[in-house]
Amino acid sequence: MIPKLTKYSYIFPDPNQATSEGLVAWGGDLNPDRIMSAYLQGLFPWSNEDEPILWWSPDPRLILYPDDIKISKSLKKSMKKYEIRVNTNFEAVIRNCRDVRVKSGEGSWLYEELIESFLKLYEDGLVMSFETYYHDELVGGLYGVDLGDVFCGDSMFSLKTDASKSALVALCKFCKDNGYKFIDCQVPTPHLKSMGAVEISRKKFLELLKS
Repeated sequence: MIPKLTKYSYIFPDPNQATSEGLVAWGGDLNPDRIMSAYLQGLFPWSNEDEPILWWSPDPRLILYPDDIKISKSLKKSMKKYEIRVNTNFEAVIRNCRDVRVKSGEGSWLYEELIESFLKLYEDGLVMSFETYYHDELVGGLYGVDLGDVFCGDSMFSLKTDASKSALVALCKFCKDNGYKFIDCQVPTPHLKSMGAVEISRKKFLELLKS
């Protein structure tokens, strides 16, 4: 039976007791404090707007060490035409992460209540956006939760070739320059694995996060 969270407690069940799909708990709310508590414990919210709130800790987990980012010749060429900015238009980034998926016919877990919670976290300096501009127009980017020495990437979008990849390269440089241990990429995807991300067990991930 999947544990249900109470409204007044931000303590989550042990992620190691998750289902085979990675589901740890359901319920609670999307209070920014609860969201931060979840990320610090190796979980994240992921559900549709018309469903109960679901909290996940997948196994395996995908992470990217900043030194291991793979930059192809074509990406290196693309990066020259883009300008990267940090934390100048967070709301536009997170809304594009939702809207681009919706317009392409895919669903999105970034419904309005969750976006509003992330906007509050941004005001508190707990999340960051890396933004790609082409001729002063926002064409790609990513955002995530900043845990101090771990960056938890949440979503990314691209409106031009290699725009989101360029933002990811900038994130890796930032993490390397500022002593971050790794970037949490959450769920394994061929796209991120092609750029150097690696799969590790949930147990190993939680150990790294705790350390």
